[in-house]
Amino acid sequence: MQKLSVLIVAILFVSATVALAVPAKKTIEFNESPMGSVTFDGTIHKEAGIKCKECHNSGMFPKMKQGTVKITMEEIYAGNLCGVCHNGQRAFDAKSNCARCHVKQ
Repeated sequence: MQKLSVLIVAILFVSATVALAVPAKKTIEFNESPMGSVTFDGTIHKEAGIKCKECHNSGMFPKMKQGTVKITMEEIYAGNLCGVCHNGQRAFDAKSNCARCHVKQ
């Protein structure tokens, strides 16, 4: 019985970790842009009321793993990927706020 309890706790822990993607107090950095690196902050998005599944779905970011979707500014400006929210209505407009995401170091 004790082994079963440990197994259940382990499964719950693993599934919770996978479901969180970039949880509050965590960040993920994208550093391939010549405009500067972009840091996705889980805390900022959580505080804005964004749920993981709003972005991690079959239409945007189906896998919760960095590098599985090519993110381009063309896609964002077209209202896809990050541009679904960063359109000046739900969140700041990506088109006129480059330095809010891109930071040259």
